[in-house]
Amino acid sequence: MMQQIVLGSSSQTRAEILRAHSIPFIQRECGFDEEQLSLQNPAHFVYHATKGKMQSYLASYALDRAVLCADTVVTAHGEILRKAKDVEDARRILERQSGSRVSILTCMMYKSAKCEMMDLSATHYRFKPFDKASLEAYLQGDEWKGKAGACMVEGFCKSYIEEVVGLESTAMGLSIEKLIPFLS
Repeated sequence: MMQQIVLGSSSQTRAEILRAHSIPFIQRECGFDEEQLSLQNPAHFVYHATKGKMQSYLASYALDRAVLCADTVVTAHGEILRKAKDVEDARRILERQSGSRVSILTCMMYKSAKCEMMDLSATHYRFKPFDKASLEAYLQGDEWKGKAGACMVEGFCKSYIEEVVGLESTAMGLSIEKLIPFLS
């Protein structure tokens, strides 16, 4: 049986991924504010955000069980598309993705008393143009809130995917296929 880990994140999507793979965990917020980072390179940003989350977690809690921290960014047209601040920002962010090539980068760091692992992966999509009425209906709900790039490849964006290269789990915020070997 796998040992319980700590998910150092408030992400419900990451929690759902762990549950779907029967990985026992507890969830604790790490207290790191990624908005303080001003890095423009998506890979550098997601790496430093993940590293900052782990450092913040370890400054607040003992390493009494393995810890998993992660961060995800969405990019289109060379721009990092952060979490939307409000519905207008979400509309702007999603319009950048409509009919475009989009990359979703997830960095995760797993640390236990015995090992440490860091992975930076990307999944690349080409989306068809989003239907305006469907986009507006999506924006009226809450699913986009708190999501990098207001994007849900497992939800709203799924029907617009023309091409995908990479793991869906990476796009959802946790490259679970790469994590599992380190958990046993």
